[in-house]
Amino acid sequence: MADDLRALRGELISEMLAVIIIITIGDSAAAMITLYDPSPYAQAYWGVCIAWGLAVTMAIYVTGSVSGTHANPAVTLALMLFRGFPKRKVLPYWAAQVLGGMIGAALVLQLYHPVIDAYNGAHGMTRATGGAAGVFFTHPGEHITPIHAFWDQVILTGMLLLGIFAITDEFNDMAPRANSGALMIGLLVAMIGASGGYLEAWAINPARDFGPRLFAYFAGWGSSALPSPGNYWWVPIAGPLVGGVAGAGLYQIAIKPYLPSGRKSRQDAAASDA
Repeated sequence: MADDLRALRGELISEMLAVIIIITIGDSAAAMITLYDPSPYAQAYWGVCIAWGLAVTMAIYVTGSVSGTHANPAVTLALMLFRGFPKRKVLPYWAAQVLGGMIGAALVLQLYHPVIDAYNGAHGMTRATGGAAGVFFTHPGEHITPIHAFWDQVILTGMLLLGIFAITDEFNDMAPRANSGALMIGLLVAMIGASGGYLEAWAINPARDFGPRLFAYFAGWGSSALPSPGNYWWVPIAGPLVGGVAGAGLYQIAIKPYLPSGRKSRQDAAASDA
């Protein structure tokens, strides 16, 4: 029992640290594009995407051997439903991931608070009115309603989990080998951002949005963070959870049963049983 508790403690610390890494780097990239004029990324949005992606890669390399680096409640839920992740660990993992998002956002505020205050002053805004909120949490882009954003998040997170399940499937002969899977998952995140980031800042991760949003609520952004304009706060939570299950389920139903390696393994198992 003591060993189990120690192992779980290590996993939760790992999940928290993974999200801290992702948010500290990713939200700092968001600060670079939001707060500076001219923005260093104004003509190179791919730089923001690759920063987020490499943050995910680094988080996997740092914590993957301890917890598997879910770093995303949608990933944890999908792994529980389709790959045997223990149900009793889901809520603790989610809590650790959200806490990591809050701590990561606090680190970003520590880094950028003079620039945030100067930006808000120059634009006649305050934290309470939502000034520089895009540094920390997501919001709908031009022409995007909350309901449309929900379905965007379903689709984009579905692509994320479809890719993650393919990259991490031991029976998928086309999956990257050795330790290159972390890089490919990071590039997958960057690809999604490059193709859909302007819709609503590509949350695709409830902890990535809700953790910083919760921190921002207490750090002066108040109702602009929660419940946020248009009561948007639920979209980056519900959309990714639904989409993650859909994408992972699609892989399990449409791809996994037809993998040559998987068929051979099942045939070998059947032959040995006989």
